[in-house]
Amino acid sequence: MKVSLGLASAKTPWANPAFIVSGRRSYGKPTQPRQALGAGSPHAAIPETSSLELRSPPARKSVSGAPLSVLSTGTLLRSLLITTVSSNRFLLIPSLYTLSFLSKSSGSFLLDVDRNPVLHAILKKTFYDQFCAGETPEQTKACVDRLKALGFKGVILTYAKETVFDHLTQSAHETGKTAAASGVAGVDFEIESWRCGTLETAAQVGEGDILAIKLTGAGREVTKAFAEDKFPPKQMLDALDEIATTCKQRGIKIIVDAESTHFQKAIDRVTLELMRKFNGDGYAAIYNTYQAYLKSTTDNVINHLSEASKDGFTLGLKVVRGAYILSDNRSRIHDTKRDTDNAYNYISQGAVKRHIGDFGGSKPFPSVDLLLASHNRESVFAALKLHQQRVKEGKPTVPIAFGQLHGMSDEVSFSLLQEKNEGFGGPDVFKCSTWGSMGECLAYLLRRAVENRDAVLRTTDEHTAVKSECWRRLKSAFAIAN
Repeated sequence: MKVSLGLASAKTPWANPAFIVSGRRSYGKPTQPRQALGAGSPHAAIPETSSLELRSPPARKSVSGAPLSVLSTGTLLRSLLITTVSSNRFLLIPSLYTLSFLSKSSGSFLLDVDRNPVLHAILKKTFYDQFCAGETPEQTKACVDRLKALGFKGVILTYAKETVFDHLTQSAHETGKTAAASGVAGVDFEIESWRCGTLETAAQVGEGDILAIKLTGAGREVTKAFAEDKFPPKQMLDALDEIATTCKQRGIKIIVDAESTHFQKAIDRVTLELMRKFNGDGYAAIYNTYQAYLKSTTDNVINHLSEASKDGFTLGLKVVRGAYILSDNRSRIHDTKRDTDNAYNYISQGAVKRHIGDFGGSKPFPSVDLLLASHNRESVFAALKLHQQRVKEGKPTVPIAFGQLHGMSDEVSFSLLQEKNEGFGGPDVFKCSTWGSMGECLAYLLRRAVENRDAVLRTTDEHTAVKSECWRRLKSAFAIAN
């Protein structure tokens, strides 16, 4: 089934920022617009951020064979603390319990991470600063600039607010505060708050960057529709069209994040409609996210390749292993990590070879842009070497980029950058970060901690890499002193 994704009309009340009342921030008259959001929405504007005085410290010089050499000493020491916790189950399990408890606590001042200054400061200087970009647009923009100064092609930025469905309790939990209604008939203020938060996120990135969006952050009416495998309200479809149009005009790509399987089927359908409209120019302006830990993902990718082939659009293929293992139905997830690894490698390397299922064999392989989001060094470099080999031999392949989460697998990220800097045809490398209040980011932080728990070998390797870099700097300092 196809739906029309039209621009929001100027006559609709949600096109006017004066109506917005948010529990987290107020949206009043917009600042001088950088660029209009389309003929249908003359009032909505991306706030101007170019006037901000944001100076990044000079980047450290990269040392050959030492990928983490570009990190500041402060960042390196914080990474040492986090990886020490992550690689030790006796430290990690209590940390997981604490984050899980705080993410579900409400009402109490002592347990409110946004209101309790002591609790806020502890989390801010540890987990939050390690994995998140900032609580305000100014903090976030400064973090984006710092990441680019390290050599990354760009950033993948997302607004943290979302809804997570817990399969065990059969309940949905929304992160952050909900928008307060102001009595305007026919307007869903949760959708409007999400729309403005998403545009505010887009204002903090530029051409070549990527905006990642979580559709369940738009609130109860949207998640209700997704849970029933229906399209969301027209107001949401108009908001998506407006956001996609604006980002394409500014050279910003969009990733629609994967979410709980309770909502994912409907999210896939909405994303395919966006691809049909915005991916018809020979490249992907919109990417969908595919979680390799789900048993159904390979078939789902093949089905979406069929849609791209039939309708003539480029499939934006972002492949991840998966992040909702605590809340998703366990029976839908591969039985072993090896099965997940095999699925991930089949999809990623199949895309590089332009051969997945019957596509590339008995059927022509459609246009695909590939983004591999992985912390698994083996998977990353297997795909990279295969891509380099095919380019060298003049064999057909697909455009490829890599991404790792902010604060995780820095050794992998900077190894990829060194490949590129040393002339080995390395791909574009992105760092993916999220921004929002501490309360809004708690569910995200919990998933990062769970990822570290479930990837013991990788986190041990990260810890070893960080310790090695600390030791290298100590030896260098003593050598200079002597």
